[in-house]
Amino acid sequence: MNKRIRLSLQALLILATLLLALHLALPYLLRDYLNDKLADMGDYRGQIDDVDLAWWRGAYRLDELLIVRKDQQMPVPFVQIASIDIALSWEALWQRAIVAEVTLVRPELNFVDGGASGDDSQHGGGTDWREQLEKLVPITINELRLVDGRVRLRNFESRPPVKVDISDVQASFHNLTNVSGDDGTRVARFEGTGLLLGHAPVEAQAAFDPFKDFYDFDMRLRARDIDLPSLNDLAGAYGKFDFKAGHGDLVIEASAEKGQLDGYIKPLLRDVEVFDWEQDVADADKGILRSAWEALVATGETLLKNQRRDQFATRVPLSGSLQDTKTSPLQAFFAILRNGFVQAFDPRFEGSSELPD
Repeated sequence: MNKRIRLSLQALLILATLLLALHLALPYLLRDYLNDKLADMGDYRGQIDDVDLAWWRGAYRLDELLIVRKDQQMPVPFVQIASIDIALSWEALWQRAIVAEVTLVRPELNFVDGGASGDDSQHGGGTDWREQLEKLVPITINELRLVDGRVRLRNFESRPPVKVDISDVQASFHNLTNVSGDDGTRVARFEGTGLLLGHAPVEAQAAFDPFKDFYDFDMRLRARDIDLPSLNDLAGAYGKFDFKAGHGDLVIEASAEKGQLDGYIKPLLRDVEVFDWEQDVADADKGILRSAWEALVATGETLLKNQRRDQFATRVPLSGSLQDTKTSPLQAFFAILRNGFVQAFDPRFEGSSELPD
């Protein structure tokens, strides 16, 4: 009996030692495995600094994910995430389904507009991002949460250079499933909030098929009480004018079906001052043509605005194809948005996009 107990204890000790060795070695093995997979991501490459395991809650964490373009030396990475927590959904396990709940902590996404050619742009084209996500999370994702995120739009070549960001992003993706519904479609949902330029509240909603390349979706975005002078880099680079004063709201509502975009941008500008003789004409750096253009913009705004409420509003249609073979669908979408920039709108959804229930 004593010998049998001794052998059992020895077996348990060996097993415990093996499990401890596996626990210590597995994070490094997983890190090297994932880094090998992420080294080739089409036009991008990725790297993870560390992997931590949490067996007691069926989870693992990836630390410091960095994704950069391979063929261009960009000043900023495309994606940078402090940590990614992947945990099994215990609620789903009770229903005999194995799905994950993923939390991205301090994710940063940097879009770069490199001009008309797009060669120096960074919009995510050239990579199958679903495939890359499956490398990190090889099971179905039920919910993906973004905590304290940031999205930036940069243009390093324009004059002036452009830097627009949405910070404090708190968002969730739901139903990122690979299983079709009864009608053969898969509808995932996105809901999020943030701060445009650090001060203007932003809210967004979207419905989309997670397994199509941005060709079918419905989305709404609304930003309120934007301080217009804070947009002067963007206005100067793309509109060739700047704001002296004013506030505005912005609504974007868009949908796409089989790559054909339809929707609108509606800005509403209040108490706007664009042209100022002392600021604009006396500024020798701007030149006479730039000053004349700003005077024209200011005159048009004065003629069209509601004089009683001192506001200027308009509605800019969004339309076009997202299936240009030379650009990614997302890059084409951004190009269409850029063409409708800086015009006044009424901050009410018109219902031209209908998100499914």
